[in-house]
Amino acid sequence: MFIQTEATPNPATLKFLPGEIVVESGPVEFTEPAAAEGVSPLAEQLFSLDPVKGVFFGYDFVTVTKDEATDWQHLKPAVLGAIMEHYTSGRPVLNGSAAEDIPVGEEHSDEGTEEIVDTIKELLETRVRPAVAQDGGDITFQGYRGGKVFLRMRGACAGCPSSTATLQYGIQNLLKHFIPEVQSVEAVQ
Repeated sequence: MFIQTEATPNPATLKFLPGEIVVESGPVEFTEPAAAEGVSPLAEQLFSLDPVKGVFFGYDFVTVTKDEATDWQHLKPAVLGAIMEHYTSGRPVLNGSAAEDIPVGEEHSDEGTEEIVDTIKELLETRVRPAVAQDGGDITFQGYRGGKVFLRMRGACAGCPSSTATLQYGIQNLLKHFIPEVQSVEAVQ
């Protein structure tokens, strides 16, 4: 098995491509070891590496976020080994129904804005998320209130030094261009 590695705009996060589907059901993120327990054998294995602080599964990739003190030169071989060992074991990335219980975050929007929300979601799905996935992350819609769009940054996007610029100059400008009612875009935790 050959696992490709790609840098992301976030220096604390690397993207690993195992050459096969990781999750088909949509992106899944774990920001702490306890959240992965009993849900994802692969995430549990990655969190057993002490410097690992976050694990994100995309359709065909895994992004791993480390602490700031550790150098990728020392951690990368261990992460590659853990991913390779997992895939050769034949275990699932996510354990059946336990994966369905992962909280995603509730959406919230002003009444009467359904058409605007649908357009925002369509633009995010077709123009933003594919580009962000190439960098090892994801952005999900969380809400629209009073002209403000609320988005959740996940994977390599969470904590990325360039995420503010991506939100304000990329996504905000795109949404304002197509939807005049949009005044600003904000990240939520």
